[in-house]
Amino acid sequence: MLGNLRIRERVAISLFCTVAVALVWVDALRARDVPPPAVPLLSSGETVVGERIAYPAGAPAKVTAAVVTLAPGQETGWHTHGMPVLGYVLEGELEVDYGEKGVRVYRAGEAVLEAIGVAHNGRNTGVAPMRVLAVFMGADGLKPTEPASR
Repeated sequence: MLGNLRIRERVAISLFCTVAVALVWVDALRARDVPPPAVPLLSSGETVVGERIAYPAGAPAKVTAAVVTLAPGQETGWHTHGMPVLGYVLEGELEVDYGEKGVRVYRAGEAVLEAIGVAHNGRNTGVAPMRVLAVFMGADGLKPTEPASR
């Protein structure tokens, strides 16, 4: 009788382990078929100051991505862009002065479609370095930024 209990116990443990492995395997297959969730950051046809997005023409398209780092208190200098620019603040805080269009503050995790033809100046108003991912959507031969006067 004791031998039969041990055999039944081993069979039950084996069956339990087989079912557990099968469930893990099925979950892994399901996870593989489900795409990861996409978290929208920004969707707009206008810049932060209301300009309609228009892509440069006449040259092959060119997308350039750069990480811009500003030390506390450091400024970008007044400038414009000849193309759409998506900015995503990776860390820190960035205050952007758009002149007559106002001043806005962007913090880590925030995205912006930057002004194109409106001169603006960015400044790190935080106490730590500020880093922003800038994606310039332009054309071959165009500069991503042009110096501007206020």
